[in-house]
Amino acid sequence: VQLQASGGGKVQAGGSLKLSCAASGGTFSSNGRGWFRQAPGKEREFVAAFIWGGERYYADSVKGRFTVSKDNADNTFYLQMNSLEPEDTAVYYCAAKTATGNYRSRLNYRYWGQGTLVTVSS
Repeated sequence: VQLQASGGGKVQAGGSLKLSCAASGGTFSSNGRGWFRQAPGKEREFVAAFIWGGERYYADSVKGRFTVSKDNADNTFYLQMNSLEPEDTAVYYCAAKTATGNYRSRLNYRYWGQGTLVTVSS
């Protein structure tokens, strides 16, 4: 099973990017998808989650600016990022949530993508 994240790039503050996450290599059981990010020198942190059934959750730092969605036709998972700030600069990872625990915990995500770099300049 592989998750492929794409869509990262360089934007100026206030700009937008849309990240995509596609799964391949087989079927697996999961109850949602999550986005995490890791800035240089910092720990990987939760950004957003889309739980099957339609529940969506966001970190306080991105609430109102980021939107998580899913394309049911091809199971691609998206993160629309608007009003980007320099503090959003990080490598963004998508992950498949396979455990029923807290959506904020990395421990509940078994499969991870390779990460896509987002750089926001001021």
